[in-house]
Amino acid sequence: MPKVSVILPTYNRAHLLGRAIRSVLNQTYQDFELIVVDDGSTDNTNEVVESFNEPRIRYIRQELNRGPPVARNIGINAAKGKYIAFQDSDDEWLPEKLKIQISIFERSPERIGVVYTGFYLIKCGRKEYIPDKKVKIFEDDIYRELLKKNFVGTPAAIVRKSCFERVGMFNENLPCLEDWELFIRISKYYNFRFIDEPLLNAFFSPGSISTNREAPLKAHMLILFENICELEKNRYSLANMLYLVGNQLCQAGNMCEGRGYLIRALRTNPLNIKYMLAAFSSLLGRGAYANICRLKCIICPND
Repeated sequence: MPKVSVILPTYNRAHLLGRAIRSVLNQTYQDFELIVVDDGSTDNTNEVVESFNEPRIRYIRQELNRGPPVARNIGINAAKGKYIAFQDSDDEWLPEKLKIQISIFERSPERIGVVYTGFYLIKCGRKEYIPDKKVKIFEDDIYRELLKKNFVGTPAAIVRKSCFERVGMFNENLPCLEDWELFIRISKYYNFRFIDEPLLNAFFSPGSISTNREAPLKAHMLILFENICELEKNRYSLANMLYLVGNQLCQAGNMCEGRGYLIRALRTNPLNIKYMLAAFSSLLGRGAYANICRLKCIICPND
């Protein structure tokens, strides 16, 4: 049995897939299987996978495109390893990534459910190191910190497989941010370990689900309602989540409901200038609100 199962979902990215697969196969740690889940691709994805002629690669094809959460869950169910790692079809691991993460797992107690690394987000030729300096707590009990912001990248994380048996797998109803929602659930019961090194390059791909402004709304609302009891213990975290939901509702054109969330955010944290500006702008209508967002007076939903 391989110790690590690497899950790689892909959809119509044959032109990028080879780089992602090579970066897994080129790891200095070699005790793994690679499960490529083809989520209904219509390009030559199967030919790219077959060209490697690698017995450790298992190729699973779905006839219909059902989204990354479903594809990742299919891979998890098929996995044989004790640890589950994730790779995206447009990203690139550095060669030492698995070795460093597994070495930490092997000397850690069972309460350590996730080991994740830093990474570079590459967008328009610029590199940004994730997590950024706004994150205060990187490891051990990070539940409350994760409620503030998503900073554990899926391709950066390796998860103890037993975690899924306790908290469940990816929420297949979410159009995006399913990784954030999952890691919040895991962090309620398990501690995390963090490697402060950029051990992968994550490339921003135009046209991906992350560019859809409406997609994060459903995820943020779900996270808000799932964790409302904990959020109410910290008014800053609660206000931030209310703001994010309100901001997205307004940008989607639902000004009335969005304004209600923005006003609740302002009442929860009345000294926050950003919340004041957002609540006031929502009174001016959708066009004015969108213009202010474009001027970056209000942060983007995913920030």
